Amino acid sequence: MPKLLLVEDNELNRDMLSRRLIRKGYEVICANDGAAGVELARSEQPDLILMDMSLPVLSGWDATSQLKQMPDARTIPIIALTAHAMASDQERARAVGCDDYDTKPVDMPRLLEKIESLLARRAPLPAANQA
Repeated sequence: MPKLLLVEDNELNRDMLSRRLIRKGYEVICANDGAAGVELARSEQPDLILMDMSLPVLSGWDATSQLKQMPDARTIPIIALTAHAMASDQERARAVGCDDYDTKPVDMPRLLEKIESLLARRAPLPAANQA
């Protein structure tokens, strides 16, 4: 079961999204600020991170940048979640290291497709059959 880290400060958004992801078969751990998200990413080594970009303590921008500089976390895919739908926000998310970007309110089928795509890219390739 893939483990997702959801970094979201809004309790209603965190609750709704985590419940929906759990129903889809994911293990979900949550952080409510960027600093806690960085710590959980390091200690829990999730398969993927959903990162709100407007967070207290440490912004999602700064948290992502820190994670992508850490050897034990840099390969974890990160999807930026933000209410800002400007092209410049998407470019900024990519610049700090986000692997994908999605807008709020969350379109669940679209988000699930992005999660599955990134998880598939991260999955180890099966060993070649040896005859």
